[in-house]
Amino acid sequence: MGEPFTFYTRLNLVELLGRTARNLSELLEGMQSVPGSSIYFHTHRFLQQHHYMSPEPPNDFAFWVTQSMNLDALGEQLSCIDTVQFRRVEDLRQALVRVLTARRDRGQSMTAVCSEGEEFHFMSCRTFILPTGQSAVTVAEFLDILKTISIDSLYYHVFESRLRLEKEDNDFSAWFESLGLGPLAKAITRLDPYTITLEGLRQKIIRLVSFYA
Repeated sequence: MGEPFTFYTRLNLVELLGRTARNLSELLEGMQSVPGSSIYFHTHRFLQQHHYMSPEPPNDFAFWVTQSMNLDALGEQLSCIDTVQFRRVEDLRQALVRVLTARRDRGQSMTAVCSEGEEFHFMSCRTFILPTGQSAVTVAEFLDILKTISIDSLYYHVFESRLRLEKEDNDFSAWFESLGLGPLAKAITRLDPYTITLEGLRQKIIRLVSFYA
């Protein structure tokens, strides 16, 4: 029998970094210098706040470029970055930066300013990880707890542990792999959590785990 799976949850404290961007040049400079937690926040905020809606979000950078700068094509380029492919926040940062540097290198405008009051405000999120007091030794116990944990707990183990904390895989898959349940671990890893709601993701994982409980 392997180690038990301990369920955690998280509380977030959103912070203003005191840095704004009025044009693409300032947005690029901010992207390059803000902490990774800010990049994570601006690419995952929608998923954290809209638990029951189908995620179809552009990241905050894409939204601002489209809505405040009226640059639809550039906004589309930023929104098309496939977040799920990245294992490290720094790699995600570089993908965003490359879109803007490519525009700059083509000699396209980077200095046109947005309307007053439409500035991009760089923000970050301080996360506090808390134990839920629940743990599972068997797959059946895991399944029972999975059905009742909070959305915040689900989010932490699937999203935050993998990308923000730069683990090799989500916590669920890592635990099932440690139990010798490689096919189940791989099936959960293959889920694209960015294209469904968090509740929808819970139900998909429940169905997969049910075959092994």
